[in-house]
Amino acid sequence: MAKQPKRIQAWTGDRDANLALDEAIKLVKANAKAKFDETIEISVNLGVDPRHADQQVRGVVNLPSGTGRDVRVAVFAKDAKADEAKAAGAEHVGAEDLYEKINGGFMDFDRVIATPDMMALVGRLGKVLGPRGLMPNPKVGTVTPNVAQAVKDAKGGAVEFRVEKAGIVHAGVGKASFTEDALKANVVALVDALNKAKPSGAKGLYVKKISLSSTMGPGFKIDAASVGA
Repeated sequence: MAKQPKRIQAWTGDRDANLALDEAIKLVKANAKAKFDETIEISVNLGVDPRHADQQVRGVVNLPSGTGRDVRVAVFAKDAKADEAKAAGAEHVGAEDLYEKINGGFMDFDRVIATPDMMALVGRLGKVLGPRGLMPNPKVGTVTPNVAQAVKDAKGGAVEFRVEKAGIVHAGVGKASFTEDALKANVVALVDALNKAKPSGAKGLYVKKISLSSTMGPGFKIDAASVGA
């Protein structure tokens, strides 16, 4: 068997036990030893089959402690709405001109927001934005006439979540530099949002497993009851 790298040998904590949220956060932070501020990520295994329309789980949650990320926002809007988006801090604002840039390969953004009247244009970018999870959607507040608020939410801690084919939701809930209380507040907010987004077709146990990890560190299992799930 190949010898494990020193980084992995230095990991501490029981990775098999179901831990209380507070203990899991302490261990994740203690094992985040990289030279950069690692992202803290949560994985939630849900008792749903996303192949069925009535078992889709998708939504957005405003994390009370923010994400710690500098979110770059592109907005499709015209005239006064475009001015509002720029004033709110959007990095890229436009209509046909923005469409041409993105269609030509420009992807220097993390979130796309659009006014409803722009969706006919944005829809033509489906093959570009869709696979990257960037297509605006009214269900998560990225298709809205209130672009200024949407930009502020995106930059202030709004996180979009969507269940994957295996029934798992992945999301970033902060940085290793966050305090334990800040991370706890974000985790609880996300799990609460998942509970509220429970689809009508979900049967049996809904939240099956929860784990928390940092970018370069090990994952720790969380007792769902300690998160209110």
